[in-house]
Amino acid sequence: MRIVLLGPPGAGKGSLAGLIKEMQSIAHVSTGDMLREEMKKGTPLGQEIKGLIDKGALVPDEVVTRLVEQRVKTDPQLVQGYMLDGFPRTVQQARDLDLILKKAGQPLDFALNMETQLATILKRLAGRRVCKKCGALYHVDSKPPKAPGVCDVCRGPLFQRTDDNEETIRKRMAIYRESTQPIVEYYARSGRLKAISGDKETEDVRDELVKILNDAKKPNQDQKPGRS
Repeated sequence: MRIVLLGPPGAGKGSLAGLIKEMQSIAHVSTGDMLREEMKKGTPLGQEIKGLIDKGALVPDEVVTRLVEQRVKTDPQLVQGYMLDGFPRTVQQARDLDLILKKAGQPLDFALNMETQLATILKRLAGRRVCKKCGALYHVDSKPPKAPGVCDVCRGPLFQRTDDNEETIRKRMAIYRESTQPIVEYYARSGRLKAISGDKETEDVRDELVKILNDAKKPNQDQKPGRS
């Protein structure tokens, strides 16, 4: 099964990816992780990416697309399926992905969009705390550390990211929705969009996910474009 994950920061895509991996035993492919891995390996593409980042420039869409194409073609771990997180970010990337997968004879099964209210995002991100030493994540309400301000894993200090404040979160959400809506519409038009609520508790999300995954396995010959 091949899936694209869509959803704003704080929607719970990490938890959703964990559930999908548990149910389907497929890889979670994050473009952010891929960029870091490529730089660490020092490949020609990795050096190109590092040069751009060192200059403070954004990695162009075309470079990210090349990286995804390379991973899809060469990684044997993806034969059983995968979920893409962080790609596509534009409609052009979505089209490019369709072409890449068509050439590989591995079409996308669907895009899974986490629909989450701004109030939920604000509560989750504003309460997030991160360990300065190991990067472990906590939340003041839902996942507090055993000792206030101290990481359970490495005893490092916890801090709040500067962009985890209400004003910045609202701006990030507005930008995300503006940039992602065309991608959501792109997949909806081809009948490949599935929606799941990011506002619900984990067990309810699991129930929704089970239904979506089971439905995806069934023949769907009479599905109409533009409907999920």
